[in-house]
Amino acid sequence: MRREFAMPDVGEGLTEAEVVTWHVAPGDTVSVNQVIVEIETAKAAVELPSPYAGTVGALLVEPGQTVPVGAPIIAIETAEAGAPAAAPPAADTEEAGAKIGEAGADGRIATLVGYGPRPGSVQRRPRRAPASAPPAPPKPDERRAGPDLPGESAVGTKEGARNGTSAGPVPLAKPPVRKLAKDLGVDLRSLAGSGAGGVITREDVTAAAAAPAAPVSAPTPSAGGVRREPIRGVRKATAAAMVSSAFTAPHVTEFLAVDITETMALRDRLRGTREYAEVKLTPLAFVAKAVCLAARRTPEVNASWDEAAGEIVYYDRVQLGIAAATPRGLIVPKMRDADTLTLRELAAALGELTATARAGRTLPADLVGGTFTITNVGVFGVDTGTPILNPGEAAILAVGAIKPMPWVVEGELAVRTVCQLALSFDHRLVDGEQGSRFLADVGALLTDPSLALTW
Repeated sequence: MRREFAMPDVGEGLTEAEVVTWHVAPGDTVSVNQVIVEIETAKAAVELPSPYAGTVGALLVEPGQTVPVGAPIIAIETAEAGAPAAAPPAADTEEAGAKIGEAGADGRIATLVGYGPRPGSVQRRPRRAPASAPPAPPKPDERRAGPDLPGESAVGTKEGARNGTSAGPVPLAKPPVRKLAKDLGVDLRSLAGSGAGGVITREDVTAAAAAPAAPVSAPTPSAGGVRREPIRGVRKATAAAMVSSAFTAPHVTEFLAVDITETMALRDRLRGTREYAEVKLTPLAFVAKAVCLAARRTPEVNASWDEAAGEIVYYDRVQLGIAAATPRGLIVPKMRDADTLTLRELAAALGELTATARAGRTLPADLVGGTFTITNVGVFGVDTGTPILNPGEAAILAVGAIKPMPWVVEGELAVRTVCQLALSFDHRLVDGEQGSRFLADVGALLTDPSLALTW
């Protein structure tokens, strides 16, 4: 029996996802819960398990394509008999639950998280033609406009020029090898792997890249060029959020230079203690603690503007977002209830958060529901900037580079460790006085950490 697995609803209101890598090919035998494909949403990469046991009949979507939730992506031939003439009683269906990808008693599709749209509520992609049929011409949104535009596509133009356009699943290759092939414009489908079990190696890719390329129909400029990539995934979501924020919330940015010599000295002392021996204690942990303490004195910075309800929502807890640059783009994972964490707990959470983000494994649920954000531009050697608010938040703090600078201490010129802070806030929620007081409080705590004992 032929069963189709639809693109599931992975939660957080996402309506589409890109197929990144297939882990199976037509003819492969799969079992229930075996990982068959990796997809990328606007917020994270997700591995999807198979809801059926059987043989892969066809891959209905090519890697690189973005499809809506509810559209079929793979067909699996199962050993089940044909569908029964009558549906089982509603009570039985509700008790057993529908399989992933199947419609339940109410007509909604069971997915990894909750239930997706009812069948017919989204426009489905047409099925791919059988292998014996000639390939259909590429659509404009799935291929480059012409071979004279170097860059990437579902089957790259350089790949087509060298090997001809090939179809079918990508053979086995490790992620670094896949990236190398992508960078060099080599079509993995055209290679026979020399590794164990037919796995494609780096040597296979570099050898293919060094092979003479077939002539193309149009000349490529000898100097310079362009590269085009579709706007999708994290970059697409970030762009939409920033445009919405910039043109919705009236931004105000204030700046403050802070002498953090005492904070850095405290960090050095704590690093030598047994409690902090196994924790990477960074200056950002002290900034996070200072933000949480200062937010208690100025709750307006930990709030949101509810336009529909005509209300300002104040939050008891600080859901602290930390902007992280990853290979997939800028994301802002959250530290939940950060104001309840100790300095050591904040340092440990920061280390885990950044490692997970750089590995591309941040869960979609960890990217939403923030109330305040910190962006550390100082790691790039930048002194300061004017950060844009995350939508729905009242304020964002940019932390600049930490460096020695001349500073006046008690009337005498001295060399001190200085950092620039920049606070952007929504002027609908935060007045100038409140924003200034909050920024001054953060600066005061970083200048003299012992002040925390008096608050």
